[in-house]
Amino acid sequence: MSKTGNFSGMVKLGLVLACFATAACVMLAFVYSGTAKIIALRQQADLENSLKDLFPDADSFREVSDIESPDPSVSIEKQYAALRNGERIGAALRLSRASYGGPIKVLVGVGAGGKIAGVKILEHSDTPGLGANAASGSYFVDRAGGITFYGQFAGKSVNDPFKVKDDVAAITASTVTSSAVSAAVRAAGLGAAAWLDGTEAGAVSGATEGGAQ
Repeated sequence: MSKTGNFSGMVKLGLVLACFATAACVMLAFVYSGTAKIIALRQQADLENSLKDLFPDADSFREVSDIESPDPSVSIEKQYAALRNGERIGAALRLSRASYGGPIKVLVGVGAGGKIAGVKILEHSDTPGLGANAASGSYFVDRAGGITFYGQFAGKSVNDPFKVKDDVAAITASTVTSSAVSAAVRAAGLGAAAWLDGTEAGAVSGATEGGAQ
């Protein structure tokens, strides 16, 4: 075969491969787009379910932006007012705090009465069997009472010390994780309580019924 024939064949092969590559990229883009939408919808549903778990009496939630963390080591990523009949009954904060294996993400509900409504561990990278027990529903700090590590925070006053091995039971061999969660809950409690005491009702009007905006 001549050099011209070889070159022509290589060009054709290159064009065919380019077409296949383009088609594959287009298909991947469609798959990614569809998957991203499904993931976003699932995350939104999980968020709404988590908010409802923290405030079962709320009929709507509205995202707000003026709650501040009193602890520089704890950052507030998202914040929501929990409403019932247009009245604030609490606030829910998604927070991030450095832990043993990286940032730990926590959702904390704070009631208008200055009590922690509940805590959910959303994300973590801590050691399985140790720090990871912070999110475990089968790890109990009070087995007789059926109280999990994160469950012990519900009902605590926002003015409590939130000090590990004092008023907070630690996860065995995981003081760093225990302290990280405690610090996040304390920051949420103090920040939300100050906001609930000082925010005008008009700042949270226009919520969507049954969902988080």
